[in-house]
Amino acid sequence: MREIVHLQIGQCGNQIGSKFWEVISEEHGLNATGLYEGDSNLQLERVNVYFNEANGGKYVPRALLIDLEPGTMDSVRGSRIGALFRPDNFIHGNSGAGNNWAKGHYTEGAELVDQVMDQVRHESESCDCLQGFQFVHSLGGGTGSGMGTLLINKIREEYPDRIMNTFSIMPSPKVSDTVVEPYNATLSVHQLLENTDETFCIDNEALYDICFRSLKLTTPSYGDLNHLVCMTMSGVTTSLRFPGQLNADLRKLAVNMVPFPRLHFFMPGFAPLTARGSRQYSALTVPELTQQMFDPRNMMTACDPRRGRYLTVAGMFRGRMSTREVDEQMLSMQQKNSHHFVDWIPHNVKVAVCDIPPRGLKMAATFIGNNTAIQEVFRRVGEQFALMFRRKAFLHWYTGEGMDEMEFTEAESNLNDLVSEYQQYQDATADQGLEEEEEAEEEAEEEAEVEARPPMTTSTKAHAKVQSRTESVKEQRVSEIVIETTESDEDP
Repeated sequence: MREIVHLQIGQCGNQIGSKFWEVISEEHGLNATGLYEGDSNLQLERVNVYFNEANGGKYVPRALLIDLEPGTMDSVRGSRIGALFRPDNFIHGNSGAGNNWAKGHYTEGAELVDQVMDQVRHESESCDCLQGFQFVHSLGGGTGSGMGTLLINKIREEYPDRIMNTFSIMPSPKVSDTVVEPYNATLSVHQLLENTDETFCIDNEALYDICFRSLKLTTPSYGDLNHLVCMTMSGVTTSLRFPGQLNADLRKLAVNMVPFPRLHFFMPGFAPLTARGSRQYSALTVPELTQQMFDPRNMMTACDPRRGRYLTVAGMFRGRMSTREVDEQMLSMQQKNSHHFVDWIPHNVKVAVCDIPPRGLKMAATFIGNNTAIQEVFRRVGEQFALMFRRKAFLHWYTGEGMDEMEFTEAESNLNDLVSEYQQYQDATADQGLEEEEEAEEEAEEEAEVEARPPMTTSTKAHAKVQSRTESVKEQRVSEIVIETTESDEDP
């Protein structure tokens, strides 16, 4: 069984994580205490992907809940699903990171990290075939960003061949919860670039827009936003957990979605997203799902995919449907919008089809896009970082925890490099560089011809020498005749 170890870090990570376990428990027919109350054997067949089976038929999430202050842990313990988790897997400090990346990464977080790693080992060793790790954290705060990236580094050292998958909440364009967000986010992206295989970039502002526009919620709460994120998270691993006609897992996703190792930042989406009142007026069909999936308003990242180009796309379909229809719809979407896809990756759409839909829906689809427009998010964070760093504003909080200014400069240049890489591949075309290649090929052919000529033997060398001598003698005679004729012409 291909298991996943789930880690939720910081207040944001724990709030989304708690909602995620509600969604997953419901899908597998488990109640709030982890006992099975479902109606289908398929729900238990591969429940081991996310749950360990304990005594008395109780299923326990393979999850670690981590924070540097006890408040969030207490609220999870006291929630409806608090009894679901193993008590040893609640790991918290007491002082908090205070929105400071350096505290999470170097001081407070570093003190707690060994305790967390012991529990990670404990969970990993009980797995038959560990698929990878799934992180939920935000990049704007202190614990999720600072300690989150520290943990990712440590786990990467110990389990280099397992998939590292993060759901990272990025800073929003207009709404900001923290003043030092640009610093924390830039330092985090610097680490995520090197140490993760897949990063799903999620944005509160984009989620609010979905709630207002598509779901017609007048006063959306964080619970509504978190539910949207959880539907995507559940969709990504659905093929691991339920039988399907065309399967996908985290490794297949990484292989098909990441054309270059640094460009592994995805924008997720989900369909169908319709307001409760208007649900009865629309039929759920594969064309409708495909149309909604690619709709820019359904993206959970605050950037417009129409401003960039898709390097790769993955569509995870759930429910009873024809795979032929799915393939046709995805192909027609690609052909109609061919200018939005790079032309140097001919078939850049990966499809998975799972038979079991989410609770309460007949069919659904999860969208994952690797689009060059995501550079807008990084560019925006980089610009805000540069404005503050130029004046060295708030820097003393970070240097006071033992950080060096050089680290900030490195992180900034790494972020700018990422933006320019995305731009470079956005502008690249399939014909670009063909002339240079043709020239190189011609040179190679000429060299091959020279090498292919038969080597000279001693007899042929002697023959060549004789020939050259006779030619030089002929030339000499011709020149003497020419001289004689000119002299005879001058005599009279």
